[in-house]
Amino acid sequence: MVTSWSSAQTSNELLGKWQLVKWTQHGKEKDIIDHFHTDQVFQVFLSNGDFQSINGDQVHKGSWKLSKDNSTLTVTTMLLPVKFKVDYFDKDKRVISYDKIGTFEYVKVPD
Repeated sequence: MVTSWSSAQTSNELLGKWQLVKWTQHGKEKDIIDHFHTDQVFQVFLSNGDFQSINGDQVHKGSWKLSKDNSTLTVTTMLLPVKFKVDYFDKDKRVISYDKIGTFEYVKVPD
């Protein structure tokens, strides 16, 4: 698999609010609303390393870290770190994947 990289791929470009727009697992697109019971599914990255996962009215707090080579995004919530592979990332779109749960496409939205 060829990975697409962009010059925007820095921790600073990751800051802000991102909405989940597509989830693919085992080659099949998953229904976001069916799984989360809302289409309001966000990840929020703050400059101090704090992280928020927002699913409708539920908010889970944690922390985040982008590897020095920008290839791995580690998100920790409820004491469990998850290391996502960064498949694509620019200032407006981010695609990350994790073997067990699939590939997630996010778009940046206003805070």
